[in-house]
Amino acid sequence: MNRNTKINALLLLVVAALAVLPLALGLGDDEKEPFAGADAQAETAITEIDPGYEPWFSPLYEPPSGEIESALFALQAALGAGVLAYYFGLRRGRRQGELRAGAPQEDGGRAGESAARRT
Repeated sequence: MNRNTKINALLLLVVAALAVLPLALGLGDDEKEPFAGADAQAETAITEIDPGYEPWFSPLYEPPSGEIESALFALQAALGAGVLAYYFGLRRGRRQGELRAGAPQEDGGRAGESAARRT
């Protein structure tokens, strides 16, 4: 097993542990909504501190249910991950192309000479 494989396996185990441990340990069992988002928890805390608080802004679009809101959030995350993956893949491909273009050819550069004569 090479070093990169070991690192990838370790990272996979850490991600799996982060996903499973809160469920296995029962974290949040004493709460009404144990896995509510930070926005909902902040809203609850603010209304407890100041019941007459009025928000400065209202959302442009309010989804009809929490499931749709979660689906839209997941779609947004997937699109962002896709854009980042495309960008990093493009950069890596360009870098590899530059390295290949700058590397000496195995046949001593004769392939480039013969291609130049044909044109």
